[in-house]
Formats: sequence, structure tokens, C-alpha cells
Amino acid sequence: MGALILDASVLMGLLDSADAHHESAVSDVERADQAGRPLFAPASAYAEALVAFARADRTDEARDAIAGMGITIAPLTPTMAERAAAVRAQHKDLRLPHAIVLACAEELEADLLSYDERLRQVLSTEPGDDESRTRDTQSVAPPATASEPSLPPRWIIEHWQLVDQFESQDG
Repeated sequence: MGALILDASVLMGLLDSADAHHESAVSDVERADQAGRPLFAPASAYAEALVAFARADRTDEARDAIAGMGITIAPLTPTMAERAAAVRAQHKDLRLPHAIVLACAEELEADLLSYDERLRQVLSTEPGDDESRTRDTQSVAPPATASEPSLPPRWIIEHWQLVDQFESQDG
């Protein structure tokens, strides 16, 4: 199995325990991590996921949590930008951030994990190897209610507790 691209819906689910996708995101990302799959998030999805944290002046916490989960932020390359523009031009109802996520998955030859129905619809109409591109794409849950973002997910807390335990044993 190759890399896994996480879109903003997954990042928000990971970071906010009140999000409708929280349990699915934690489970799906834990499973990918245990399988040794490299985890990436396009810079656009990263920015989108940080908005609520920026409003709460908690961007540093969100950044640290994402880094602690081993998620690499993939920068927007010129090739990705050009592909995203082509996808956006072809699918007028698709937002540009979603087109960038699709372009990132294509450039990195990775599967995509998303809970966004619009991405699922576009993936099902894009030419190419539909089975591999959609096998990790998840269905949409009901939208979450607005809440202050919570950090970190329980598995990050457990990870930090284990790190602290090992560091205290070494010292």
C-alpha cells in the first residue's frame, strides 16, 4: 500500500472530538498508520482545517497535533496547481481546495481519504484507475455542529503518555 492523502474533512475530524467524523477519522488514520502508510495532507487542506483553530488562537496546538500524528504537509507544486485548475475547469461545482486535494493525490500516486461527498462524486467520474483512487474514500456523515475545536485526539494523548513513560525510564 502506498501513501494516503487526507483532506480537510479528515484533518478536522482528527482534531475536533465534537466533529461528526471524529471516530471515523481516528480509526481510519490509526489503521493506515499501523499499516505503515505515509500520511500526507495538501497545504490547502491543512489551511482549511486550521481555520477554527486560528479563530480560537490555537493554531500552534493544531500544528503540533498534526505533526505528532506523522502527517506530512504536501506543498502545492506547479504541476499540482495546473492539474487542479484543469479539474476545477471540468467540474464547475467543485471548489478549488477540493481540486487541489485531487491533484495532490494524483501527483503523489496516493489514495485519498475523505468524508466529502463532492470529492466522491468527482472521483467516480474521473477517468483512470477508479478502484484504487476511491477504495479509501469514505462516505459523508451528517455535518458537525459548530463547537470550539478540541485537541488532541485520544490516540495522540496515549502516544504522548507512552513517550513520557519511556523518557522517564531512560532518565
